Parts: sequence; structure tokens; C-alpha cells
Amino acid sequence: MDHSFSFMPYWFKSKVNPDDVRIQDELKSSCELPRHVGIIMDGNGRWARLKGKSRVEGHVAGVESVRDIVEASRQLGISCLTLFTFSIENWKRPENEISALMRLLIKVLKRETRQLHDNNIRLHVIGDLNMVSDEVRATLTETMELTKNNSAMMLNIALSYSGKWDILQACRSIAQKAMSGEIDPNVIDEDLINSFLATAEIPDPELLIRTSGEFRISNFMLWQSAYSEIYFTNTYWPDFRRTQLYEALREFQNRERRFGQTSEQLDTKSFKRQA
Repeated sequence: MDHSFSFMPYWFKSKVNPDDVRIQDELKSSCELPRHVGIIMDGNGRWARLKGKSRVEGHVAGVESVRDIVEASRQLGISCLTLFTFSIENWKRPENEISALMRLLIKVLKRETRQLHDNNIRLHVIGDLNMVSDEVRATLTETMELTKNNSAMMLNIALSYSGKWDILQACRSIAQKAMSGEIDPNVIDEDLINSFLATAEIPDPELLIRTSGEFRISNFMLWQSAYSEIYFTNTYWPDFRRTQLYEALREFQNRERRFGQTSEQLDTKSFKRQA
């Protein structure tokens, strides 16, 4: 999976595109937008190979895509955007690629932290950070500390993350508290499990986007995506911009989210609310 470390916005546009404003207004007025969008950013390596570039150059090319998606999400009022940046499984990759990606992460964080803060965006990271270097962890901590009180949007980075790891660490924590008598096993329910997941602070993603033409979620938010609408696109991540995001959001708005109920039940509830 060709995730991109290039997840921070370079800047927020000073020029306003009237067509872009119109599309955003249509999206915001036509139907409810998801509060939380998760994106599996895939295809950097294949994009690079098609252009005769190195894999690392493919990751670097993803910077502009991430900047554009973060900016558009902020403008639309989406409260949380989670980017699957690097999975636990990605540690199996060649050491030189991992080292280059970690250097890129540090460089981008140091360069773009002020932009995040100035745009009232909070950076939050989920994953097993014990696996990253002290320098990476310190840089992440610095950015999270600076932006911790920002409230316009949370940019949630899944780094050294996997859905199975998330569930496993939650189960271990609950088991330890049950053994110590802090938790009664009889009261363990979905809400309790949610509170021990790495995503305890944020709502489950209503929309999950996967780029590059792959039809799987690759161990991403397995518990949290139980009722996510999943949108697959053939577009490689470096070519995925706000236009493609708008298409995914329109698709989301056109879907009927039943949560186990029938269409007739939803129609009845809608009628009662209107009455």
C-alpha cells in the first residue's frame, strides 16, 4: 500500500475560485456532509513508476494532493479528516524507503506546523508510536502540543497503525482493568470498547475513500468502519484533488444509510420529523 507521508498543507489559497465556492455551497446545502472522512492514500509508487520516477518521488508528489484535500475539507466544514499514512505492515518495506519516508515526515512537519496552527487545525496521531524513532516522535509531539486547542478541524494521521493493532491494544487495556477490578466484565459493551480505541476522541468515519483502484480497506479502522460508506476510485493518490473529493462526497450524499433498517422505516422517520 503506497501511503504518503506528504500529509501537511503547504498553504491555504489566497485566491477564491468562484466555481469551487459554488460547488462547495451546493454540497453543503444539498444534503448532510460526513463529519469524519477517512482516506487510504494509495498509488504513489505506481504513479511514480508510470512517470519513470522513484517511489520516494511518488510520496513527495502526494504533498499537493494532501494540501488540496485538507484545504477543501476545512472549507467544507468537515470536522475530522483521517489520512492512512503508514501502516504497521509497511515496516516490512525496504529500509532505505522507510528511512527516506521518515526524513520526509520530519521535514514536512517542521515546515508546515505553523500553517496548521494558523488555520485552526488540530493535528492528532493514532498508531503504535513506539515503533518510530525518538526524533519522529518528538516532532509529532511538538506539533500536537502547539495545535491541541485548535477547533476548526482535526487532521488525524494514522501512522504505524493497523485496525487489528487498535482492537488488540483496546482488548489488552480492558482486560488489565478487569483483572484489577476496575471494570466489571459484565458491563463491557460497544461504548466501552470504543472508549479504549485510538479513535476514542472522534466519531466513526461516515465515508471511507480508497484511491488507486484497489478494492480493500487494508487493515484500516476495522472496528470504526463497520457502517462506513466506502468509495473506491481508480485515481492514484498524487492525482486525487478536491474535484475527486467532491465526486466522493456527492456519491455519499446519494446513498441511503439504513443501518439495518428498511427504506420504508427511514421514510416514516423522515415524515415524522417533517411533521
